[in-house]
Amino acid sequence: MEEFLRFPSAVKHDPAIDTWLRAQRDDLRPFVETWFSRMRQCGGDVRELMHDGCPTACVDDAGFGYVNAFKDHVNVGFFLGALLKDPARLLEGTGKRGRHVKLWPERQVNSAALAQLIDAAYVDIKTRLRK
Repeated sequence: MEEFLRFPSAVKHDPAIDTWLRAQRDDLRPFVETWFSRMRQCGGDVRELMHDGCPTACVDDAGFGYVNAFKDHVNVGFFLGALLKDPARLLEGTGKRGRHVKLWPERQVNSAALAQLIDAAYVDIKTRLRK
């Protein structure tokens, strides 16, 4: 079986995530709320938890994405992002598996391409779980 980050404590809805989302700075909050909401909407098998201080989305217990807020930007990350097709070239990072998209308040977001990455990460982990 392939290696995934597994989070057995993931639940259908973690109220701590809503608290975290609301606590973010005004200029960063729309990013974390919008994109974590998009992860939540991927399917009925999406579970979530706070992991390493940020909201994390899973298919059942297998992590596929997260959002995190920093001083001046937000990362939308993917645990197996290095394996995703990224025609818009949004993904950053050099790790073996993980990649992220940096969102800055003063810069335009390619929303369609980011939504496609989220959907692809969800479908990818579902497919890998079936193997």
